[in-house]
Amino acid sequence: MKKTSRTRVVTGGAIVAALALGGFGAYSASATGENTAAAPAAAVAKADAGNKNTTRSTHLTIEAATRAAQATLDAAEKENQRVSVAVVDRNGNTLVTLRGDGAGPQSYESAEKKAFTAVSWNAPTSELAKRLTNAPTLKDIPGTLFLAGGAPVTAKGAPIAGIGVAGAPSGDLDEKFAQAGVAALGR
Repeated sequence: MKKTSRTRVVTGGAIVAALALGGFGAYSASATGENTAAAPAAAVAKADAGNKNTTRSTHLTIEAATRAAQATLDAAEKENQRVSVAVVDRNGNTLVTLRGDGAGPQSYESAEKKAFTAVSWNAPTSELAKRLTNAPTLKDIPGTLFLAGGAPVTAKGAPIAGIGVAGAPSGDLDEKFAQAGVAALGR
């Protein structure tokens, strides 16, 4: 393929422009050297400490969430129950899931939804299921499951996590095992 002089000029111009912009980017990056980067970072940190528009919240560590999930699974296994366990954070994000040997395929997702529901309303899901008679549209909220088996984890009265269990023959058993996980965090 033969290149015309116009093709060579356009291609050459594009290469020169790219090199110039690349050089400008490198110059800009080096212009914000150590002295100027440290000052704004310190100012931001100082401003955040006294900012009344922000708040701090308490979260479970992965280690604590794993310990709670394992205690939950152990409680179920002592009673020969095959369950799945999920621990979610305050925002409903899954921290840990454990699927016990022989747990049904539906139990995994159900455990996550029960944990999410418990932390969202800061109440055991068995209590929330009773509320459906007065507010049947609660069940329409995405990601929730209003069946017994979810328990909130609180700190200073505020929800910080939820533990959900699914797979036992009754929701009462699921919730009993979830409460065992909550109790393990208090030890």
